[in-house]
Amino acid sequence: MAGQFETPQRTGRKMRFVLPVVLIALGMVLILITGGFLMAEHLLPRETTPPQLQEQTVPSTTPNSEPQQSVPPTQPPVTKVSTATIGSTGDLLLHDKVIRSGYDKATGTYNYDSIFSYFSEFVSKVDYAVANLEVTLCGEDNGYKYAGYPCFNAPDAIVDAAKNAGFDMLLTANNHSFDTRFKGLMRTQEVLIDRGLDYIGTRYQEEDKNYIVKEINGIKIGMICYTYNTGVDSNGNASLNYIPLTAQASRLVNSFSYEDLEGFYEKLAGELALMQEDGAEASMLYIHWGDEYSTTPNAIQKKMAQALCDLGIDVIVGNHAHVPQPVELLANTQDETKKTLCLYSMGNAVSNIRRGGRYPAETEDGLLFSVTFAKYSDGTVLLESAHVLPTWVDRYVEDGVSKFRILTMGEGWEENAEEKVKELCRESYDRTMAIVASGLETANQYYAQNQLETETDLGVA
Repeated sequence: MAGQFETPQRTGRKMRFVLPVVLIALGMVLILITGGFLMAEHLLPRETTPPQLQEQTVPSTTPNSEPQQSVPPTQPPVTKVSTATIGSTGDLLLHDKVIRSGYDKATGTYNYDSIFSYFSEFVSKVDYAVANLEVTLCGEDNGYKYAGYPCFNAPDAIVDAAKNAGFDMLLTANNHSFDTRFKGLMRTQEVLIDRGLDYIGTRYQEEDKNYIVKEINGIKIGMICYTYNTGVDSNGNASLNYIPLTAQASRLVNSFSYEDLEGFYEKLAGELALMQEDGAEASMLYIHWGDEYSTTPNAIQKKMAQALCDLGIDVIVGNHAHVPQPVELLANTQDETKKTLCLYSMGNAVSNIRRGGRYPAETEDGLLFSVTFAKYSDGTVLLESAHVLPTWVDRYVEDGVSKFRILTMGEGWEENAEEKVKELCRESYDRTMAIVASGLETANQYYAQNQLETETDLGVA
């Protein structure tokens, strides 16, 4: 019995060991098969639509139709958005006869509107008008009487007349700015402030800017005015017409010394930078310089003009000669893309200087010098053109008193004027154009070509 049970017992124990092994083997096979399918699914490409194609719009299958293409957005075309014309005229120089010409005995007051009665038509056509006020306005209650040369003190009425004629700004830095000393220097500015007129060349307070950035039709023009001085003392105080300025006055007048032009250029460069910080898109310098009664600029003026051009100033407008001087287009030696328009002298707007003796006929002549800036929608600003309107100071007698008026050809007054007056005005016109026409033509040819090239580059519509 014992032998009969031994075999079955051994057989059962062996089966218990074999079965788990078989099951383990089968599991491994299943794992391998499943992993193979998964790997195959991962490695073999699927017949599915790529994501980028799924996102595209299916083109129309209509015969002869073409797939639609998206058009990229375009920038609006550049256009000219505005222009600004600045008109400048020469010296308002009130000699004794000019002062008396505006006096009304009946009222004891002064009025000088008649000086501009014909000229105002042209002044009103520019967007911003400038004149050189070559007198002080000290009044008659401050130790000075109204007087002309050599120390000018004029009635406030000349400012009223200039404003009525359409002038927006007066220049106050010249060799006569201190004729009635500190009181006259300050009161002149008080009158201009009271009348609401802009002015440059002098300051009322040291902290005031000595330039102006004027927005005219959306174009910001930086303008500054300087006069030559007749020396600087050991303390740095200037003199004008050999009259020493007080320390305070010296700091309130924009002046330069011919003996230190490099110092002037350095100072002016800093002021131009400040103008740009204040938004100036173009610049104009008004400067009192040169030789009186000479119709040509001297060597120092020519040298200065080139140095000022190299500073990047767009327009230089000169005074002091009391006669017109030429227009010149200067090339910047530091930047060949920049040029400067220079009118060396505007001559007299009104004065009692007449031909004869040491005075040439050109002392009766002046002009309205206009420059036009253009601005484009991309921010580009360029000088577009320049224009000169010659003027002549007519002195005539009315009720026994000498009167003055500014005339120019083609303004209508000729219809009833005496032939002699017409002839003198025509002669004046011809004299002035003989001085300025050549340089003006050269400048306008350049500006026209520059504008064409600029507009082509910008793609101006």
